[in-house]
Amino acid sequence: MSEKVAGDRAQFADTEALFRKYGPMVLRRCNHLLVDADAAADAAQEVFVKFIENRHRLDVKYPSSLLFTIATNHCLNLIRDGKIRRTGADRDSFLERIACANDIEERQGHRDMLRKLFGRSPKSSRAIAILYYVDGMTLEETAREVKMSVSGVRKRLTALRQTLAELEEL
Repeated sequence: MSEKVAGDRAQFADTEALFRKYGPMVLRRCNHLLVDADAAADAAQEVFVKFIENRHRLDVKYPSSLLFTIATNHCLNLIRDGKIRRTGADRDSFLERIACANDIEERQGHRDMLRKLFGRSPKSSRAIAILYYVDGMTLEETAREVKMSVSGVRKRLTALRQTLAELEEL
């Protein structure tokens, strides 16, 4: 067996293991953002296809964060491009307003606010905020996902709220 074939098989086995371990998290994320079970299942599959296609360029040091980010971006792109229509109270969510912002100034304002907010805190705070506020995970579930203590997660969320309040005052 050639080295390339052996390498491809090992990579496939790794991806399959990641799918088994993180597939439910990706599906939950897609479900939350798209609010449509069928669209979420399709999106979750697409996330892993993108992962496989781009694996050679990706830093897979923290696969849960990477897959979570890919899922978030993919779903927000589907919403923004109008391929997914959300209804009801979800339509007014801050997340959807960011995703659907058409005005360049508005989009830049959202980017600047998020960049400032997350630029002042550890990188993992972004994942913590998304898991807790957007996905609706409990503190315990969030702590388990990011491999931190519950009190550590609570402190990060408090720090993010304080930073956001300071930024809003400006």
